[in-house]
Amino acid sequence: MSGHSKFSNIKHKKEKNDAAKGKIFTVIGREIAVAVKEGGPDPANNNKLRDVIAKAKANNMPNDTIERGIKKAAGDADSVNYETCTYEGYGPSGTAIIVKCLTDNKNRTAANVRNAFTKGHGSIGTQGCVSFMFDEKGQIIIDKEECDMDADDLMMLALDAGAEDFNEEDDSFEIFTAPADFSKVREALEKEGIKMADANVSMIPQNYVTLTTEEELWDINKILDLLDEEDDVQEVFHNFVTEE
Repeated sequence: MSGHSKFSNIKHKKEKNDAAKGKIFTVIGREIAVAVKEGGPDPANNNKLRDVIAKAKANNMPNDTIERGIKKAAGDADSVNYETCTYEGYGPSGTAIIVKCLTDNKNRTAANVRNAFTKGHGSIGTQGCVSFMFDEKGQIIIDKEECDMDADDLMMLALDAGAEDFNEEDDSFEIFTAPADFSKVREALEKEGIKMADANVSMIPQNYVTLTTEEELWDINKILDLLDEEDDVQEVFHNFVTEE
């Protein structure tokens, strides 16, 4: 099915304009700040920071920008404190949507997320209303064009490092891990020089909802586009797909 290939979404975002790239850098910058505050500025002693740096590099964030972000978070006691918050809700035809945010103003974020759902004729639900339809997994995406390793060798490398599953798509490889094993598997791939298009702990849908009508597709894309424009929004997970 089209619509649930994470790699196609990644490529689409990376091909977008500079404003979209700026949004990605803002998202990662906040993750760096939180990781440093929680575990310190030394990546050697901070798993979470190592994972965020890997994500930054996968998104072509310059090294000096990464280093500035770490130094700023480490040296500024008065810097903004970001809080994590999650919203769950419904799009057209009962599609499930999870929105993860880092914010310095929960009231502003709640209003903006609610507005995105409303404009796409969706609705915010209560905590836990859709998250049971997803499994939390480490997810690593590798672009086939960027990978010289044979598929079987890559699969064995990932499984030996502790991965749970390995999928081969038309244009990418997907590796899934338990959240606790994500860092270990990612680092094993990194040591072998495997370039990752994306590496993150994600919410993977257990089942997908196929949207077919023009109205449904307009609504879901309105919700997702508005959430994508919101700086406080870090990640959006959903279970919608389109027909082939």
